[in-house]
Amino acid sequence: MAVRLNKTDVVLIGLGGVGGLAVLPLTESGLEVVALEAGTWLSPRDFAPDELRNEVHGWPQSVQKANQEIPVHRATSSSPDSPRIELHPMMNAVGGTTMHWWAQSWRLNPWDFKVVSETTRRYGASRIPVDSTVEDWPLELEDLEWYYDKVEHEIGVSGQAGNVKGVIDRRGNIFEGARSRGYPMPPLRGTGFTEIMSDAASRLGWNPFPGPAAINTEIYDNRAPCLYHGFCHRGGCHVEAKNSTAVSTIPKAQKTGNLAVVTEAHVTRIHVDKDGRASAVEYLKNGEIYLQPADVVLLAGYTYENVRLLLLSDSGAYPNGLSNNNGQVGRHYMTHNTSAGVLALFPHELNRWYGLPAQGIAADEWADDNFDHTDLDFIGGGNLWVYSDRRPITAANMHTFDMAPRWGSDWKSFIIRNADRWVNSYLQKTTLPYKENYLDLHPTVKDPLGFPVCRITADLKENERKVACFIQDKMEKWFLEAGAIATFRQPIGTMGPSTHAYGGTRMGNNKETNVVDCWGFSHEVPNLGVLGASVMGTSGAHNPTLTAQALAWRTAEHLIQNWSTISS
Repeated sequence: MAVRLNKTDVVLIGLGGVGGLAVLPLTESGLEVVALEAGTWLSPRDFAPDELRNEVHGWPQSVQKANQEIPVHRATSSSPDSPRIELHPMMNAVGGTTMHWWAQSWRLNPWDFKVVSETTRRYGASRIPVDSTVEDWPLELEDLEWYYDKVEHEIGVSGQAGNVKGVIDRRGNIFEGARSRGYPMPPLRGTGFTEIMSDAASRLGWNPFPGPAAINTEIYDNRAPCLYHGFCHRGGCHVEAKNSTAVSTIPKAQKTGNLAVVTEAHVTRIHVDKDGRASAVEYLKNGEIYLQPADVVLLAGYTYENVRLLLLSDSGAYPNGLSNNNGQVGRHYMTHNTSAGVLALFPHELNRWYGLPAQGIAADEWADDNFDHTDLDFIGGGNLWVYSDRRPITAANMHTFDMAPRWGSDWKSFIIRNADRWVNSYLQKTTLPYKENYLDLHPTVKDPLGFPVCRITADLKENERKVACFIQDKMEKWFLEAGAIATFRQPIGTMGPSTHAYGGTRMGNNKETNVVDCWGFSHEVPNLGVLGASVMGTSGAHNPTLTAQALAWRTAEHLIQNWSTISS
């Protein structure tokens, strides 16, 4: 028998990057929120600069529900399952993956919100790939700008603006949409390597700029600035310069007295009442089953878990899963194809041992629709990113560029000479949703509690493969201009579990093709809101976190302003 708890105004599932952000406006408005988090609180003592523990073993100090529920991938509905990865790309903790993320905090470009209409206007409707289910967003960049700005200043983002109220500043991203003001902090400092790359980009006629990061470059909200000590890749920050929601918005929400945090809460189902409205959330903690009633339920997990929990929450009113009577839960799935990078070998050392993945230089000339696609046979593009970040295990695992074997004394000699002479790139490329790419429940693979894990059925389509090859061309050209003596193109990869996963609960005005409306609330379950990248309709060529957070704040504000209508 489940223990039925006292009713609250809002029960929020997941206290990570988006849930940990949304609790601040909700609690400041006076709403009582119970936040259910599968992970635990972590402290600076958990953030030692230990590559073996953090990167290889995946933070074993935190018992991770996610690692027991790793999604299974297959390329098509007739393909066998791919080998299952060992570590989930995301983690469970108060603050979620913002505890160990790179902290790159990008806005989407204006085109990303209007892919269909802008592509049709510029090139004709026939340029939309066959079988793509892409739609224009139900809002534009201008509708989200206030929320982007609010989040940047609330959590603390460093960067160099390129377009403030229409005034272009070439020190920043000249392709970004207009913003109301600059970043609250200057960008992370450059390095000798990023200066080399910046100079090379300028010689190519590009406009290089430092990327935005949710990392302090000066004291901000009484949190220390970055120490540039390295080990920031999948690592926490022991001085709290990395602005996770665990150190920024969640503590502020707690101070209101309106936030109750329940850790190690394994949510198994969302219940509905006789009218089909969300009524309570069921979770398991310490072997006991609890039922948390609420007027409003906000689902704020990662894309795979958002979809999985909705599909697991079937009932008489929703036999195929909660909010899935139109069959849209799990549809329109996308990931960034970040695996198709380019490696480069230089004739000199680069001194990349200290730094962090968010400390780098970007070029956006080839992102989205920033360039003319008239004579090309694809749409979309990619963000080119190089950065200062090197760790011992990763350095020793370098590619030999066909200049040495992969083992033995010759390999060791090559590594000793070249461990600080090679570099990788991080290329985020446009991915569109397609009918054949979707999420559902695996028919046989289950978690330790006996529930099916999420299954990914998705493969990169021709448009995305062409984008990847095009962007690799540009990155290779950039490295060679900077003096690289050899390059290597990494394989294009798959659409398996990713830190940049989108769709599955897409936002849109048409309830026949979308799960939630333009405010993030279910078309079918009016008091159920969904937060996170699962509501995003396009990927763009930049990290999703800031956009997901801006949308979460917007959903929270809409709930506050329309409480009486949504909650009753």
